[in-house]
Amino acid sequence: MTARYGFSTLGEPGITTPGIVELARAYDAFGVEIRVASGEVLEPGTTLSAGAAVGAALAEGGVVPLGLSSYVGLCAVGGSGGGDGADAVLADLVAHVRLAAAVGAGGVRVFMKDPEPGGAGAGAGGAAADPTQGEQRAIARLLAVAPVCAETGVRVLIETHDSHSTAASIARFLRLAGAEQGGHVAVIWDTAHSWTHGESPAESLDLLLPWLSHLQIKDVHAIADPVPSEPGAGTYPISDLAAALAARHWNGWAVLEWERAWHPDLTPLDSALGATRIWAADLFDQGASS
Repeated sequence: MTARYGFSTLGEPGITTPGIVELARAYDAFGVEIRVASGEVLEPGTTLSAGAAVGAALAEGGVVPLGLSSYVGLCAVGGSGGGDGADAVLADLVAHVRLAAAVGAGGVRVFMKDPEPGGAGAGAGGAAADPTQGEQRAIARLLAVAPVCAETGVRVLIETHDSHSTAASIARFLRLAGAEQGGHVAVIWDTAHSWTHGESPAESLDLLLPWLSHLQIKDVHAIADPVPSEPGAGTYPISDLAAALAARHWNGWAVLEWERAWHPDLTPLDSALGATRIWAADLFDQGASS
């Protein structure tokens, strides 16, 4: 089993497109999640032509844009406030999908952000349960964006995060939404989030595998203290993750989500990429490339 190595630009705020290519080549980490935020290479409102230029530069460097990291919350209340009934959340999602298509990215990362998080725990283990009001909004938005995804080939990538940090809660929602394997909705598995919420890597993988786009890796201090740690200095069971992936013959992308944007005391991304190669060696046992 050999995962392919990648990284998120969250690890180096303000990184340029040439900087992304340089890191990819230096650490044989040719998959990238590109954060869409103010001051980044892609910002909210970036034109499609500018996005295409970024995509062309990445392609020339051999870098695969796995997804654009948006901050869209599928479950959020999203009226425009103008009384016209427009859904601002849906509009934001559509704009990100079109920007992703211009860049050549495979998907748009979204969060659930359910204001009724208690509902996400219902039906533990993936069993069906009535959706919360927020989940109903999310289902409606996924249905509404489907034609744009079909037109562009871009998928909506739901991350295990916030109100839906466990694989069980995501799998339950996707079943309620009728999301099919290979359809326009997939999952980014933040392996640390699901583990710190009580699931083993094997349990989470079994639940998410039908929809899995790629996974994020990082080390954390402890389940009770899930802040990022230097690779190998924390307690995340990376060997258990490698064993679970190997047992299921999974060889997709494993992305280092280095949260230096939120934790500036962490070492620079280039150091973390090298250290993660050692810490997660079982994932990359044959050396990964694009």
